[in-house]
Parts: sequence; C-alpha cells; structure tokens
Amino acid sequence: MTSPLVTPGDGGDVDGGASRSGAVLTRTVLVGALWLVVVGFAGSVVALLGAWTPVVGWVLALVALALAVRLTRRLPHVPITRGSAAMLVLAVLAVTVWTALTSSEQVLPRRDSASYFQATVQLAQTGQRPVPVDPSEVGGSQTLEVGGLTLESPAFYEIGSSEDPSVQPQFMPGPALVYSLPWWLGGARAAMVAPALVGGLALLGLGLLVAAAVGRWWAAPAVVLIGACFPWLHTARSTYSEPLAGLTLAGGLLALALATARSEHRRAAVAVSELAERRSRAARTALLAGVLVGGTTIVRIDALRETMLLVPVAALLLARGRSWGRELIVAAGASTAVGFAVAGVMSWRYLGEIAGSLVPLVGLVLLMSLLCWWLLRRAQGGWRLPDRLSRALPVGLAVSVLAVGAVLAARPLFMTVRQDPRDPGAMYVARMQAEQGLPVDGGRTYAEHSVEWLSWWVGVVPLVVAIVGLAVLAYRLGRVWTSGAATAIPVWAAPLLVATGSSLLTLWRPGITPDHPWADRRLLIVLPLVLVLVVAAAAWLWRERTRTPAGRVQAGLAVLAVITFAAAGVGESTWPHRAERVEVGSLAAVDEYCEEIERRDATLVVAVDDWALNQWPQVTRGMCGVPALAVEGSLRERPDKLRAALDELAGRVRADGGSVLLVAARGQSSLDVVDAEAIDLAVDVTVSEDMRILTERPDGTTELAIQVWTGLVPAR
Repeated sequence: MTSPLVTPGDGGDVDGGASRSGAVLTRTVLVGALWLVVVGFAGSVVALLGAWTPVVGWVLALVALALAVRLTRRLPHVPITRGSAAMLVLAVLAVTVWTALTSSEQVLPRRDSASYFQATVQLAQTGQRPVPVDPSEVGGSQTLEVGGLTLESPAFYEIGSSEDPSVQPQFMPGPALVYSLPWWLGGARAAMVAPALVGGLALLGLGLLVAAAVGRWWAAPAVVLIGACFPWLHTARSTYSEPLAGLTLAGGLLALALATARSEHRRAAVAVSELAERRSRAARTALLAGVLVGGTTIVRIDALRETMLLVPVAALLLARGRSWGRELIVAAGASTAVGFAVAGVMSWRYLGEIAGSLVPLVGLVLLMSLLCWWLLRRAQGGWRLPDRLSRALPVGLAVSVLAVGAVLAARPLFMTVRQDPRDPGAMYVARMQAEQGLPVDGGRTYAEHSVEWLSWWVGVVPLVVAIVGLAVLAYRLGRVWTSGAATAIPVWAAPLLVATGSSLLTLWRPGITPDHPWADRRLLIVLPLVLVLVVAAAAWLWRERTRTPAGRVQAGLAVLAVITFAAAGVGESTWPHRAERVEVGSLAAVDEYCEEIERRDATLVVAVDDWALNQWPQVTRGMCGVPALAVEGSLRERPDKLRAALDELAGRVRADGGSVLLVAARGQSSLDVVDAEAIDLAVDVTVSEDMRILTERPDGTTELAIQVWTGLVPAR
C-alpha cells in the first residue's frame, strides 16, 4: 500500500530493478555521512590527546573512508534511471557551485560560523582541544588571578586553574575536526568553501529521499528549491555546523527509508529464506540509520531531538512486528550517548550554559521512552485501540495536523513568548528594538511568529499546500495503522514522522536570538520538509490527472501552478541575496592586524574594550600566533584599577624580555582611558554583514566597520 503521493512504479518501489546510477549515488551519500560521524568521534579522541596533526588527521580520514565504504556494502539503494540521476546530479552541482562561488568570509567570532572557523584554526594550528596555555606567556599565573583579566572571549572559555589554564571552544568538536582537513590543504579559503561541498552532498541525500518517496523525476526540482531557499544557502556559504548536520540527518533518514523499503517490499511474495535475508539487510540499514541520526550529536548537541523522535518510530515498528526497530533505536541511543560523552569531556562549559533547554529535553526523552515501552508491552500483550477510536484515527490525525498548523500560525493573536529579560540575549534584543523603533521588551523571543518566518522564505500558498499535503499523509498513515500488521509501511512514513516532529518542536520553540537571517538557521529541517511536500503535491496532481487523455492539460496546468508558486516564493526571497558574500574583506583585515602585531614586536596582546573582546582575542591566538588576554566589564568600570593591573602586567612581561600591545575596537578613547601611548589606527576596513532585523524578512546586507586601534602601556 502506498500514499496517494506515491506510485509503486515511480519511486515507491525502491527494492527491485535498481540501476547502477542509484546504487552509486545512494552509497556516496551514506559513505559521506558515515565518514563524517567516524571522523568526528575518532578525531575527538585524537584531539583530546593533542595529536590532531595533518599526518594523523588525514590518515584517520582515509581509514574512516575505507571503514565507511566497507560498512555500506550490500545495503539497499534507491533505483533511479540514468536520465533522472543525471538531472539530480546536475541540480546538485549547480547549487553547490553557486554556493561555493558566493561563499562568505566570516572570520571574527561575532556569530557561530566565525566561532566554528576560529575553533577550526585553533585545532589545525595546535593539534589539540582544549588548548593548554603556558601561564608564563601571559605574565605568569598571577595575571589570571586578577579579577577582570581573562583568557575568555565569546565562544572560547577559560578553564582550569591560574597555574594550569586552558582555552576550551564552546561548541561540539565535529565541525572543527572536519573543516581542519581542508584548512591543511588550502588554508582559510578552502575551509570556507567546504560547507558548500558538504551541503551539496546533503542535498543529494535529500534528492534521493524524494526519489524514493515521491518519484525519481521529482528529485531534481526538489533539490533546486531547497538549495535555492535562502536559509539553506546562507548556512552553506559559511562554516556553520548546519551543513554537516544536514548531511548526517539526510543520510540517516535516507537509510531509514531504505530499511523500510527492504523489509516491506513484496512481503507475501517471497520464500521464508529470502524474507529472512531481507530482514537482515533491513536491520543493518536501520543500524546505519540510527548511527547517523544519533551521531549528528558530534556536530550539534541538539540532535538529541531527532534521536528522541526515533523512539516512537521504533516503538511503532516493533508494535507492527518489524524487529529491525530494535537495531534502529539501540544504534541511535548508543551514538547519541557517545556524542554526549564527548561533550561532557570537551565542551562541558557549553553543556552547562544550555542546561536550561537541554535538561528538559533529556527529561522528555526519558518520559517518551518509558511511555513507548509501556505501550509496546501492552500491545505485545494483546491490547489494541478500541474499534471506535481505530475507525476515527485517520480522520483524527488529518484534522490534528490542520488544527496544529492553524494554532501555530495564529499564535501572534493570543500569545507573546518571552524569556528572562536578564539573559544576555535579551539585552541584545532590547538594543535592536531601540535601534529599529520597536517597543523595548528584551525578554521577547518573537517565537510566536515562527510560522511567519517560514512563510517569508517559501511563500504563503506553498505553506498552505504543504500543510494540506501533510494532513493527507497523516490520514494515510492512520489507514495503514488501522489496516493491521500485514499492511506494508510506506517508504516515507518513518522519515516523515521524524521530520514533522522536529519541525513542530522547532516552530514551537526556536530557541535562538530572534534576529534575521540568524534565526532562520533553525528552519533547516522544516523548510526542506515544506518544499518536499509541495513537490509531492505536484507529483500527486500529475499522476491523478494524467490517467486519462483529457486530464493531461489539466494536470500540466495544476503542476505548473503549484511549482510556480513554490519557485516564486523561494526565488523572491532569495533573489536579493543571490550573490552576496558576507564579510568579504575580513581576512584582509586580519592580515593587517597580524602585521601590526608583528611590527610592534608584541609578545602579548590585551583587548581593552568590549568590541575588541568580542572579536580579537581568539583571532590573535589562532591566526596571529600570539598569546592574548581580554579585559572584562567588571575591570573596565574601574579605570584606576585597570591602569594599575596593566602596569603590573606590562612590568612582568618586560622583565621577561617581552612587550604588551593594547587593542581597542570601539574607539581611541578606550586606549586614552588607560593612558596608552603610541596609539595607532592599525585596521580600518568596511565590509558587508548580514542584516539584524526582528520583525521583517531581511532583503540585503548592512555595512560593518572593522577598526582596530593599538597602543602601548607606558613605562612608569
């Protein structure tokens, strides 16, 4: 049994008549995704030991590739003809090349992409994570005992004692490990193009998933729509974690669909021995799916959400006698646990910061697991839904989808979502509100507008089409469930449940500072879901209407209308951003900055104002190779005490034959306050940066002045 959006002869049957093209493309995605997870987990151990050197890193990468190739042998794949495969590959290549040619240069750690980039540089240069700091390089251990002098800066924590300090990057180590490989090959430029390549492979995985679930000829249009949608394009242009997570999740959901296909294909028409073989291959494919979905935690710890959603999926599979659901959830749970273990050792400060959102999610996982276990035990004992509920289930699910969509869209009418106004993010929001002429209420998260954010990038009509299509599929799943265990489970069922659940959680609580396009990173599961549903609706219209000669014209017009609305929505929102390269010129600014440090013959750099603290300490350490400190606000508020601390620090450094360079980014006045001498404007570059807007769709960029003043501590 298949969905009304799927025809067995055009993508629904993914097990028979598979072409070589489909086998090569499917395995390429699965190998790439598994390679990423293996490099992330194994590389974390190597980096913790301080041995992540180019030789070790590339040897590990090659071993991981060989292992991934070996473990993906003899797995099922998506059958796709040469013609449709060629169209899919051309679509992926077109989007990838476009993304790579318009890649950004986010270097200063003001946003996550640059923070990941600086973590990459630190790891590639030092070979270890976290990075120990020799106290003698910063004026001795007594320097770090001064309140307000710190190694810490945004996205880089100071850990350890004053006698044995280290710098710990904020996020998970996976992105830095992966991006350090191209860094060793071609420096910053190569690392900045890598996300486009990884994103292209993720798009290929999504295209194959569409080919399996909707139809092989619909994969290319879906890929173009997703790849051209600005939030996807925006993250693939910079060293974010999203392209990496996109690959592992796309590979995991593709493997989940293939496991379903392998176990369901012609179940009643094969011998017992062949059925057992099919179950074995389905179990191995499910094992891979669990590893990939759970292994996404090595690049994004919040992938726990997708692991959580596999719990009810596995329970439903087991309740229907699909024993490979056990392999799915065991693998997902194990790889997620390993990801959290890595975080606990290498990113524990970050875990502490996000505990407010992470702990409730962990609690929800445990609660859902217990509930599913209890229901599964009851089902195995013979409990079933009452007939009355069973008959109402399909319609109930469809109506629920429509109701939830309506409630989420209407939230601004009856809800205003807020957070703690004392949170640093709330203070940032309050400043933006004042600048944009909005009522100042820093605690607002604007999360009630999340469906509106979604409509900005796809259009209102495609969004409505997607919700209706999702309701139809929910109705179909209800029919499958009530038809009994012998009914074949659709290929798309499990991936749809995971993607829909993740989208619902994201729309309800995006959990990010609500300025755009920054906040739209949270939409990178729901946006592809919406666009795939639109393509599926077009495919259904085509198949339903072309069954008779008279319906072909109607079908063509209907499909054209649906695709045109989707393309228009995506195109209109992306067009203003089609060629923008955010913060291009930042690398040149960093080169000027490092040259100034070298010219001044500085052995220690101190960032003395808040802008300098936000942007330059980690750049100084990683890209200039010079130790750096920062002055915190508690010390800046007491100029006399600050001058005394700097005098003492400079005296100790001079006694060891070095010199201290003071750095300010807000203005020369920051150096005048500490009586600096030989002040110089060392860097003065203007670049374009992303807009920071709260209540409208961003349609361009704004100017960002990168200025650095340097000065010396006078000898007193």
